[in-house]
Amino acid sequence: MKAITLLGSTGSIGTQTLDIVAQYPDRFRLVGIAAGNNVELLAQQVRQFKPEIVAIRNTQKFDRLKEALADLDPQPKLLSGEEGIIEVARFGDSEAVVTGIVGCAGLLPTIAAIEAGKDIALANKETLIAGGPVVNPLIEKHGVKLLPADSEHSAIFQCLQGVPEGGLKRIILTASGGAFRDWPVEKLSEVTVADAIKHPNWSMGRKITVDSATLMNKGLEVIEAHYLFGLDYDDIDIVVHPQSIIHSLIELQDTSVLAQLGWPDMRLPLLYAMSWPERLKTDWEQLDLVKAGDLTFRDPDRTKYPCMDLAYAAGRAGGSMTAVLNAANEQAVALFLDERVQFLDIPKLIEATIDRHRADNTQTPTLDDILAADRWARQAVVEESTKLEATVVCV
Repeated sequence: MKAITLLGSTGSIGTQTLDIVAQYPDRFRLVGIAAGNNVELLAQQVRQFKPEIVAIRNTQKFDRLKEALADLDPQPKLLSGEEGIIEVARFGDSEAVVTGIVGCAGLLPTIAAIEAGKDIALANKETLIAGGPVVNPLIEKHGVKLLPADSEHSAIFQCLQGVPEGGLKRIILTASGGAFRDWPVEKLSEVTVADAIKHPNWSMGRKITVDSATLMNKGLEVIEAHYLFGLDYDDIDIVVHPQSIIHSLIELQDTSVLAQLGWPDMRLPLLYAMSWPERLKTDWEQLDLVKAGDLTFRDPDRTKYPCMDLAYAAGRAGGSMTAVLNAANEQAVALFLDERVQFLDIPKLIEATIDRHRADNTQTPTLDDILAADRWARQAVVEESTKLEATVVCV
């Protein structure tokens, strides 16, 4: 039985991870669990899975959590705030930590888990995008495994099993195209929040669904693939595949191409990351190629998806620039979800922030440098959004 810890338990990744734990009670034991705000769901999860340690990020809801679990015997250790999340990440005899926290908030807990010698099932792409220059050396130093748990990088990882060293030539990331893949560019000025959070294929959180609509999610995955698999950015491509049946592909040195296929279901990459190198039998729906029908592909529209090229540019710039890109995107998307900026403002805000950081880009950033760049970028986006508002007023 494998002991695991789950960060971000009440989100989409977290609930699907717990579905797996519930389905395989003889294979997985939940040691620790952490969430952000949802007291009610977190309390239900604690009652069902009986972890030894629990944390909620929102300190104002800590008393409610204690009240909701007051009758439990034995009582788990209850914590709150960012320090509480970090303590859960490094706690006890857990062998692996599933990181389902959205955004850069997952970076410090992931580092804490690595330093405690725990393997990482990485469902939080921002950990490597913002912190890759720091995280990768720590992985090597502490001898732990970093296993991708999102669909695209899991697909690449699965295809690489048995490929000899030096055999990988190119990575091809597939993109659904998001909510607006069939919209003309001219119509994007009319996008509402409700439009942007309707993904045609996947069930995901609001932020990542917006990232899919801008194709920033794929740009971020390019950076993550660079850190995970060591390829140059010129050897990582994106293709739009609307059906989301092929989750990504690799090309080998002899031009052979390998792909991983399956229905759009996040449980599969999660299960593989949690159980690797084993393959556990499931009762999930088998892929029926006839039912899946035609599988189609097209180049991404760079006019419709400017965020994609912004991510490539930030990746090539390296250093602290990817942390700035990630934080700028998070802040711009948050402003959009709060209906303070328009959908088409998202890439404008990110580009303006990247441009401002060019002179200060640190090529070999420390963790403090990355955290400082993250804070600066969020404030810079707010400042740039104010300029946009002023422009609108003047017009």
